[in-house]
Amino acid sequence: MTNHTHFDFAKLTERERYKILIGTVIPRPIALVTTVSKEGQPNAGPFSFFNVLTHDPAIVAIGVENYADMRFKDTARNIRETGEFTVHICDNALVDQMEVCAIKFGPEVNEMEEAGLSTVPGQMVRSPRILAAPAALECRRHTTLQVGPAREIILGEVVGVFVRSDAVNSSNLHIDQQMMDAVGRMGGHTYARTRDQFDIKTLTPDEWAAQTAIPRPTIVSG
Repeated sequence: MTNHTHFDFAKLTERERYKILIGTVIPRPIALVTTVSKEGQPNAGPFSFFNVLTHDPAIVAIGVENYADMRFKDTARNIRETGEFTVHICDNALVDQMEVCAIKFGPEVNEMEEAGLSTVPGQMVRSPRILAAPAALECRRHTTLQVGPAREIILGEVVGVFVRSDAVNSSNLHIDQQMMDAVGRMGGHTYARTRDQFDIKTLTPDEWAAQTAIPRPTIVSG
């Protein structure tokens, strides 16, 4: 039997809780989020507290840790002011440029220019689209949940999606996971690639019953 160590989160510091969470909830998808300020200044930053929550309506969530002095990060401020953002799925080829966007530049710096990322204007939102990303989800802010003095969860409704053409079958909407080549965030400074994959089909109750049925012994009359 495997032994486990229990941690009472009420007795841990904020940093200790963070280390436990990022080390256990793995791998986490990475949202490379682009926004523009109300003055039109572009911004990009990666967030690994991210996922899709529902498809009807189509809602994604991003956890943002703002500054301890209550200043908003550029992403959070821009979304509050414009109500728009674009989530890019980060693939293996984008990792180095994504890390450049993680540098804490000032609001006057365009991280995409620093990283050498080519962009085009968004189609349904004003935030720019990074051309090298395998997928881009154009979003409008649905709800902002203030969950702590410097922490908020931003819910965005996906209003349009770009997917690289060689990774999607437009007739049946099947997306080639290998072509997407997405990366995920682990604990610390570690990332994971997603090319090592396997399939499992969830059984129906009848299939499970048939699979787990205990065969009855055959009774031979004498």
